Amino acid sequence: MAATETAHRAPHPQGATARVDSWIWAVRLTKTRSQAATACRAGHVRVNGDRAKPAQTVKPGDEVRVFHAGRERIVEVRQVLTKRVGAPVAAEAYTDRTPPPPPREQVAVAGVRDRGAGRPTKRERRELDQLRGARRP
Repeated sequence: MAATETAHRAPHPQGATARVDSWIWAVRLTKTRSQAATACRAGHVRVNGDRAKPAQTVKPGDEVRVFHAGRERIVEVRQVLTKRVGAPVAAEAYTDRTPPPPPREQVAVAGVRDRGAGRPTKRERRELDQLRGARRP
């Protein structure tokens, strides 16, 4: 292995920091760094409970919450990485505290209507409400 490759894999010294958008990309929570920066600007990234701008720094011990691809990931920073690394190395850089997704039985079934079918009739609305378990007054 070349010296430059080991430098990327070696953890940064204690007290080191990295930009949050760069870190999210480096540990493979997003596919591209621009996606990570866009998520930060849109308010989908929180560091220790506060909205994060792309240039905000993260350090070991920080909690990072990323809402991406329809779900929220909650991770704790263990290592600071600034370069993208392989998946096994990236997995060691954080502790995943994301709760497991709900079982499929608890996920509500969304009614699918044909395109152009218009609004549901009163009878169809009542059937949908009954299917969802909602009561109407």
